[in-house]
Amino acid sequence: MRSMRTRLFAILILITGLVWLSAVAWIFFSTGAQLERVLDARLMEAARMVNSMVTKRALGAGEDASIPSVEMETHEAYNRQLSCQIWSLEGTLLSQSEGAPETRLSEDADGFSNTVINGETWRVYTVNNPQAGVRVMVGDRVYFRDHLVNSVIFGVLLPALLILPVLAGLIWLSVGRGLTPLSRIARELSMRPASDLHPIDAGGAASELQPVVKALNALFRRVSDARERERDFIAFAAHELRTPMSGLKTQAQVALASSDPAVQQNALSQIVVGVDRTGRLVRQLLDIASLEAGGEAVAPETFNAGGVVQSVADELVTQHAGGDAVIFVEPGLSAFSFTLPAELFRLAVRNLLENAVHHSPPGGRVFCRIAEEGEDVVLRIEDEGPGIPQEELPRVTERFFRGRFRSSVGSGLGLSIVETALDHAGARLDIRNRKQGGLSAAIIIPAGMAQKMSAAA
Repeated sequence: MRSMRTRLFAILILITGLVWLSAVAWIFFSTGAQLERVLDARLMEAARMVNSMVTKRALGAGEDASIPSVEMETHEAYNRQLSCQIWSLEGTLLSQSEGAPETRLSEDADGFSNTVINGETWRVYTVNNPQAGVRVMVGDRVYFRDHLVNSVIFGVLLPALLILPVLAGLIWLSVGRGLTPLSRIARELSMRPASDLHPIDAGGAASELQPVVKALNALFRRVSDARERERDFIAFAAHELRTPMSGLKTQAQVALASSDPAVQQNALSQIVVGVDRTGRLVRQLLDIASLEAGGEAVAPETFNAGGVVQSVADELVTQHAGGDAVIFVEPGLSAFSFTLPAELFRLAVRNLLENAVHHSPPGGRVFCRIAEEGEDVVLRIEDEGPGIPQEELPRVTERFFRGRFRSSVGSGLGLSIVETALDHAGARLDIRNRKQGGLSAAIIIPAGMAQKMSAAA
């Protein structure tokens, strides 16, 4: 059942029906009990009235000829419902009302009793009158009592059945009226253009809709922020790509226009450098786009920290991305294994090593060290470059931010990629200047995600 209106309507009809049926059941049992008491009281009153008449006339057992016929006037619908018999104490029928059975109404000497006569159950009240020497019996059929109860129930159910369609219509209209604020919000959203992300006015919304409106407004804010970041990203990327592409074109024109082999060789060398820079920028753009587009969490896996860091360092040297710097991987890294997404960790390490190498002086050294600090395990990548001015440290992970000591091949995306990758992996990035010069970039692996292998292992 997808319609909220239909669901609410069904729930209200079901609850109303259950309440009505419960009321009918209660009326049935309570009315039956009340009628039993009322009708028993009527039997008792009628029997005592006849007994009073007999006593006043001081009837004897042998005076049956002078006893008039006893008739109980009732409503036409219940004509002859009550029957009366007067018996002598010796067991002789002295008188009876018209329509009363010939069979003795009750064998009990006094009080209420139930008797089956000709297949019908009778409710009888007997009054024993020793003074007049008679027993007065007044009874009515149980069938008439049941018929009376059923008539009362029918009188309750009939209006309910007649009113039920009207009630259903009113409930349907009321539910629709109650859902009007939701329909209004739906109409407002359907009329909006795709670019309109301003918040919905929650002032006039019902209290039950306030959480929905707040959630939608929060979603609009996130989408708006994401679109703003996307616009900035595209603008910055276009700007960063325009410069190297223009340089490549210029160097190619120089090579084509010159007949001097030295000039051509220099232009081709510059083209190679430009291609390397452009390739790195494109790779970083693809990396950060992939990180942001990843909707599902990457499954963690266990790997050796030293092996991954060493393989990334060897890869940089093979691709000549290591420049003139030398990368030292501390042997202690091989004693640790990490349990997190390996590709994200590898992406973070590669960008940190590239940054360290590109900012290192010719012949500089890059160190990869690991240490346990409290419950965390910290992997540090340190270089001997100029470091980062203290006032620029809070901004170094912003996209396309290039500080005072920028490198010629940098694009301002490396540290942003590292922070995003580590955030997805569940780790943290810490960047600070070294006292002896250079920069220290630390990957902090929380407790439970790093294990130190024993010496025997």
